[in-house]
Amino acid sequence: MIDRINEYKVKRKKRQLRRIIFAFIFIGFATLLSWFFESQATTTILLTTHTQINSDLKSNSGLNKEGIKRADKLQEMLQSIDVITGLDAIYATPLRATQETAEPLSKSLSIPINIIESQDVEGLIDTIMVKHKGKIILVVTHPDTLLRLIIELQGSKKIDQKTVDELNQIFIVSVPWFGKVKTLQLQYGS
Repeated sequence: MIDRINEYKVKRKKRQLRRIIFAFIFIGFATLLSWFFESQATTTILLTTHTQINSDLKSNSGLNKEGIKRADKLQEMLQSIDVITGLDAIYATPLRATQETAEPLSKSLSIPINIIESQDVEGLIDTIMVKHKGKIILVVTHPDTLLRLIIELQGSKKIDQKTVDELNQIFIVSVPWFGKVKTLQLQYGS
């Protein structure tokens, strides 16, 4: 009789141990799966150019009155983005016009402007995909660089340079972890 009781206790402990091991394996697998899908999220890059400037880019001039109005319209439009967490980072080139275009949004969201070289398109894309994977990023650049960025991101190749030169376009490039890159073109301001 005592042997049967001891045998029963041993079997019960083995069952409990198997349940505990199974629970740890399940929790580990669920955590790993969750991490995998989070790390493979879609990265959304908002691309726009500086708005109207006083003279030319070579003199590093700032925005004119129309440019300031358009920068404010851009800020109004983008500050309400709320896809889970909203805008995560802002990048602009060293030129004053791009930084002044990003400044109203930077101030309203309390997000610093990261300065990047406009000619280093590959470096910028690498930085975004490594540091901001699965997030929403704004890049304020120059018309000629904007098209290169979209093409390097595997976005639409059908964008007309004339529309980019109007300085009131925003391009939303969604880069999924799997599947086709999508490009949306929107106009802000008049």
